[in-house]
Amino acid sequence: MPPAKKRTRTYDPVKTRAAVLAQFGNVREAVSTLPAERLALPTRLGDWTVRELATHIGMALSAFGRFLGRPEPAAQNATVLDWPFATSANSGAIADTTRTLAAQNPDLDSYLAGIEKEFSELLAAHPGTRLLDTTAGAMPLADYLVTRTVELVVHTDDLNAAVPGLDIPYDRQALAAATRLLADALAVKAPGASTEVRVPPYAVVQCIEGPRHTRGTPPNVVETDPLTWVRLATGRTSWDTALADAEVSASGERADLSGLLPLMA
Repeated sequence: MPPAKKRTRTYDPVKTRAAVLAQFGNVREAVSTLPAERLALPTRLGDWTVRELATHIGMALSAFGRFLGRPEPAAQNATVLDWPFATSANSGAIADTTRTLAAQNPDLDSYLAGIEKEFSELLAAHPGTRLLDTTAGAMPLADYLVTRTVELVVHTDDLNAAVPGLDIPYDRQALAAATRLLADALAVKAPGASTEVRVPPYAVVQCIEGPRHTRGTPPNVVETDPLTWVRLATGRTSWDTALADAEVSASGERADLSGLLPLMA
């Protein structure tokens, strides 16, 4: 696991809570309108159907309750920047649980409504400083909620890709937090200051070892939009494809990020 940065970006916990609830609400409202034949459509996530993907999105919030049910850790040993690099360890178990829950909950809207209600109640009852024993380590509740914006934004994009015309909207604060966390994760994975990665309007980070840029136009610049960055960072699209489709621009000899992506899958 790459070492965490000494300096971690701060997030407004009130805005993060609101963003998570807003994006989950966007998903729930959209999938509640889908007929059975659309819920059975395939997705780009292996053999998951749309129903199974929506069930998994519910799991992204229900995990919060499981972590709260564990004894509170004695001390923090992880931050949001550890989470992107720890997500692949339990992928097999997550897939199995997703399929089981999808089969057990044929009424998808009721399932998601129950999770939304429990999540809201747990948020109201616990402060952001409460430590959670997560799969990435012991981190504050407020940090863990930032990771939920990534889960929600990524899987909202997965749903939109799977169902033509669905067009689930992205909460601005959720998209901003997800973009920033994944940009910071790149700087953790490839520390340095020779290359500037820009994801307007939400994030700018410096990364990759080499001559440090101090003033004027950086010699190595990568720029893309938030959703393309999220797709690159999570393996939904490749560096070469994004370049070919003019969804990312890269200039300079150290502006090739293909060997660093995806950050998580």
